[in-house]
Amino acid sequence: MSTSPVRAPAGPARPTAADRTRQVVVTVSEIACVLGTLVGIGLFGTRVEESSGGSLAADATLLAPAGTAFSIWSVIYLGLFAYTVWQWLPSRAADPRARATGWLAAVSMLLNAGWLLVTQQGWIWVSVGVIVVLALVLGLLVQRLAELPDPGTRLDQLVVDGTFGLYLGWVAVATAANVAAALVASGVRQEGPGAEWIGVAVVLVLAAVLAWIQHRVGGRWAVAAASAWGLSWIAVGRALDEPQSLTLAYGAVLAAVLVVLATAFARGRAPAPGAAPHAARRTDQGAPAVTARR
Repeated sequence: MSTSPVRAPAGPARPTAADRTRQVVVTVSEIACVLGTLVGIGLFGTRVEESSGGSLAADATLLAPAGTAFSIWSVIYLGLFAYTVWQWLPSRAADPRARATGWLAAVSMLLNAGWLLVTQQGWIWVSVGVIVVLALVLGLLVQRLAELPDPGTRLDQLVVDGTFGLYLGWVAVATAANVAAALVASGVRQEGPGAEWIGVAVVLVLAAVLAWIQHRVGGRWAVAAASAWGLSWIAVGRALDEPQSLTLAYGAVLAAVLVVLATAFARGRAPAPGAAPHAARRTDQGAPAVTARR
């Protein structure tokens, strides 16, 4: 009489050398990001708002958010620290979420530090290039999260999806502000109603881009919250500070509302975990990945 071998239940994937390398690189990148931040707040260098000849100050351009807006960096930096700790947890070393995001997270931290360093040198157009690449990296990272079939635990969603959603939403707004700062620093005039309406067009285009992103990633409230935050503080800056423009203030408020509505619409149309994906891709095991709602 023959007996069939009994298979033990499959446990979590065992970390590989590549996983350990990724963990170390993420940690080193986080340290570099912290050092860059210390430069940016003026501890080791010039504060961001005073660097590049003041081009990045809250009153430098029509698209500059009011100063309070930048407090969101504290939340993002805390989230990046939490992510660095999270990826070292024994149960997360070989986690699909860590594998999908780790290298991109490390690149985003290095780009963040790089942006702060180039602004210290007054290289305003180089900073535009850096922040555009940062936005693309974060967009790809959030897209990868959306393609994972498992939405993860509440901790995963808070530390990973929440952190990088906020990061992407804020950097999207900061990119528009950075481009405006570079243009004004290069001599482009921003006085008159023509410049104000161009500013309105820019924030509405930004809202359209964010709506497209939300369509791609299933509608993420963290992205919407950070971008609406930034747009709202552009409105506050233009209503209460120089250069003053109520036209642009109203336009920024409209853009913020449109982003929130687009997010709600995208979430309503996104497939639930386990449903057929909008745009599935093959995983390493050959199974289709599902766009998860978070």
